[in-house]
Amino acid sequence: MKLVGFNLTKINAEKIGEMPENLKVDTGINVINITEVKSSFFKSKEDLISVNFEYKISYSPSYAEIKFTGMIVVSTSSKEAREIFSEWKDKKMPEDFRVKIFNFILKKSSLRALQLEEELNIPTHFKLPSIRFENNKENKEE
Repeated sequence: MKLVGFNLTKINAEKIGEMPENLKVDTGINVINITEVKSSFFKSKEDLISVNFEYKISYSPSYAEIKFTGMIVVSTSSKEAREIFSEWKDKKMPEDFRVKIFNFILKKSSLRALQLEEELNIPTHFKLPSIRFENNKENKEE
C-alpha cells in the first residue's frame, strides 16, 4: 500500500479556558467513509482508495480542542481493495490496513497539531524528547 495523497479539509483549534492542574489529553481517530477513487489522472494497475477521517485532540477538563477532517488516498492491489470494501460494509477494516491508515493520519496530523499547539500556547499532545542533566556525585571522578 502506498500513500498517494493527503488533504486536510477542515482545521479547528480552540483554547476554551484556563489550564487545569490535572490536564488530561485524549486523541482519537474516526474513519468516516472509505470509497473507491476512479481517476484518469492516475494510471496505475493498482486500485485507489479514499479514506475520509476525523482526528481529534481533546484537552480536558474544558481546556482546548484541536480537530482535523481530511482525506487520504492510497493505492493497493485489487485483492486487498476487495477485502477492504467487503469489511467496510460492516464499518470494519482489515487490521493491517487500519494500522497503516492510522499511522499515516498520526504522522501527517501530529505535525500540524504541534504547530497549532505552539500558536495557541497549549501543551503538546505527546511528550517531546528532552535532555536532562543528572547531578550524580557517584559518577564523578575526582
